Amino acid sequence: MNNLMTTDVKMTSLDIAEITGKEHKNIMRDIRNEVKELGDEVGQLIFEPTERVDSHNRKQPCYTFGKQGAMQLALKYDAKTRYLVIKKIEELESNANKPSYMIDDPIKRAEIWIEEQKKMKLLEEDNNIKSQIIGELKPKADYTDIILKNSSLMTVTQIAKDYGMSGQAMNNLLHKLKVQYKQSEQWLLYSKYHDKGYTHSETIDFIRKDGRPDVKLNTKWTQRGRLFLYELLKKNEIVPNIEKELA
Repeated sequence: MNNLMTTDVKMTSLDIAEITGKEHKNIMRDIRNEVKELGDEVGQLIFEPTERVDSHNRKQPCYTFGKQGAMQLALKYDAKTRYLVIKKIEELESNANKPSYMIDDPIKRAEIWIEEQKKMKLLEEDNNIKSQIIGELKPKADYTDIILKNSSLMTVTQIAKDYGMSGQAMNNLLHKLKVQYKQSEQWLLYSKYHDKGYTHSETIDFIRKDGRPDVKLNTKWTQRGRLFLYELLKKNEIVPNIEKELA
């Protein structure tokens, strides 16, 4: 998959259609022929099939690629077209190496600023997830791998049932009690609880509906964590159903 790097460019088949003045369907045909000639293994590493939404809100196929793909296509066209493609690549490379505030074109400046903010947000989220997992690995003396993998690990929904709550209600309550916070639809412990052995988390790779790869955190509570929640909730006059029955 082509990665957008600060030292690389990212273009689409629509960009090439605009530069060459050709219809997009003809550019798509040229790329497919190029992939066929290169062989699927190499061609699909250079040209990444994706989708765009047209003016009628319909999904249409297109390709994205970096400098290598753009140059590969440029070689198929006449000298003037090659010149225009190379000029576009140089412009994109120049912009990619500038901070957003130095870009002259206000639209490009806004687009690059948005991409910078997205990367910063993703980096922050990734660091927060890693911090929780690293913190959970610290209490190894108390929780060996065997214990961490056994059936005593519990989901928040299972714990919530002891209190007659839904998992969502329990998550919201723990947020109110400053145990956890929500980030990109995932619940993460505040840093002071990372290394207490209360949870065990694993990252799971998945593909979003739009085809983008992503990672989510699957967190379960240990028995130590369950005891912590019991004591915390009891201080707030919230007890499990079994204690209500015995009262």
